[in-house]
Amino acid sequence: MFTVAESSVLSPDVRLLSLVLAVCLAVVHLFSGKLRFLDKIPRSRWLSIASGVSVAYVFIHILPELSKAQETIQGIVGDGLAFLEHHVYLVALLGIAVFYGLERAAKLSRQRNQKAGRGDSTEARVFWLHICSFALYNALIGYLLLHREEPGIPSLWFFFFAMALHFIVNDNGLREHHKESYDRIGRWILAAAIIMGWAIGQGGEIHQAAIAVLFAFLAGGVILNVLKEELPEERQSRFWAFSLGAAIYAALLVSL
Repeated sequence: MFTVAESSVLSPDVRLLSLVLAVCLAVVHLFSGKLRFLDKIPRSRWLSIASGVSVAYVFIHILPELSKAQETIQGIVGDGLAFLEHHVYLVALLGIAVFYGLERAAKLSRQRNQKAGRGDSTEARVFWLHICSFALYNALIGYLLLHREEPGIPSLWFFFFAMALHFIVNDNGLREHHKESYDRIGRWILAAAIIMGWAIGQGGEIHQAAIAVLFAFLAGGVILNVLKEELPEERQSRFWAFSLGAAIYAALLVSL
């Protein structure tokens, strides 16, 4: 089990800002569906730009932090986490595998419903599996608003902006799979999960080793959730927009 470490000292201003940004991320889930211009084929250039920003954040910020973490967290935890502290990239791979499995389950469920004449949406059990999994994912992001590998207000703003755009991309995919069930129930659960994750972070901080593991899982999830939206041929995605978003945000992160 992860053990709880003494909470790092965060100023009241940083805590308040992180709460405001957590609420803003929740609002993204609640209102991204109003951006109807995103829901079209060929894929909206804005979604491709958002995807590029999210991937740039993973490769320029999160993955280098994981590399540093493997060098600095040795000896912090006992033998129970010894494997993970040397293999955080396997956790990133796990994140990719988990969200690939969720995406595959949703597609197969839609196909079964279509064949049975029940419409182009997922079955109830797959809907709840998807929403509960993404709720945990969102709670992790809410927690990391307070406790990231790199603290500080600039890092907080970069993390918030990347995750806000990432949520817009995720919402587009979830709404496609679950239709009205997502708008009626799913988006509210995901919005609440962000606030709950922030509240858990406010209550305490886990060891640096565990934060590295959580960041690794998040990295894998972001990579898969972005690429599954950009790569399918039927999306008719815009490579130039994806590249532009990735290049601009990478340049900003490098200059941080």
